[in-house]
Amino acid sequence: MKRLLALVIATTLFITVTLVSGVYANWNKPLTIKGSDTMVILNQRWAEHWMKKTPNKRVQVTGGGSGTGIAALINGTTDIAASSRPLKDLEIKKVQSRFQSTVMEIANSKDGIGVYISESNPVKELTLDQIKDIFTGKINNWKEVGGKDAKIIRYSRESNSGTYLFFKENVLKKLDYAADSQNMPGTAAVINAVSKDPNGIGYGGAAYASGVKMVFVKKDANTQGYQATEENVASGKYPISRNLYYYVPKKIYDKDVRMKEFIDFVCSKEGQDIVKAVGYFPIKQCQITERK
Repeated sequence: MKRLLALVIATTLFITVTLVSGVYANWNKPLTIKGSDTMVILNQRWAEHWMKKTPNKRVQVTGGGSGTGIAALINGTTDIAASSRPLKDLEIKKVQSRFQSTVMEIANSKDGIGVYISESNPVKELTLDQIKDIFTGKINNWKEVGGKDAKIIRYSRESNSGTYLFFKENVLKKLDYAADSQNMPGTAAVINAVSKDPNGIGYGGAAYASGVKMVFVKKDANTQGYQATEENVASGKYPISRNLYYYVPKKIYDKDVRMKEFIDFVCSKEGQDIVKAVGYFPIKQCQITERK
């Protein structure tokens, strides 16, 4: 009788563990985050802090650009897609088709896109129209915007970058980038190029702005210019700001405890303090939306 009871208990425990593993995912498997280069530093810091709090869980972070992360989500090769732009309708449909599930959009922080120039460049501020005209090739000499007589050298992001698309749609008003723009593989590469080029100009996340000067950006010629600070982004005074996102299939979000716990941490006060420490801008509450 004792043997039978022990067997029943052992079998019950085995079934319970198996069901938990099946429903809530394998605790020994790392949670993977892939995508936005803008978010790589932030994702790494979140992962590091969360793993210190929960040593039995692992998180793997890789970049490659928002488009790369979204493609990985569609292909089922990442748990979370990190993106600095909203998913397009076609991308949502592809995720839905693969997972037979709607998509959860988690806006977890904010970013101001800085416009970088060399620290030696005398230009201090630019209007949105001037920035548009520079990156579309209408303005080609710094003297046209109050600088010295020198050709403007444009540094951009690659086309799979969420920052590239956001900048094109919201600053260039969907016009094409100038043909001579040099596409760089990441924001750090843009910063590195501009810091070494006295005539260079680039753009990217405010947190990366080291060794370069961020110009004051004006909505138009008659308004005051602002830099991408937390206060200016929160108030809407800085005109080039955006949300940063995680995307996951709802079916998995609802079942995977690892994912839910990590995202809850990201959205907590502790997680948002990390946002601020990295140089991005915290939000009072994550905006979680079911995209259909």
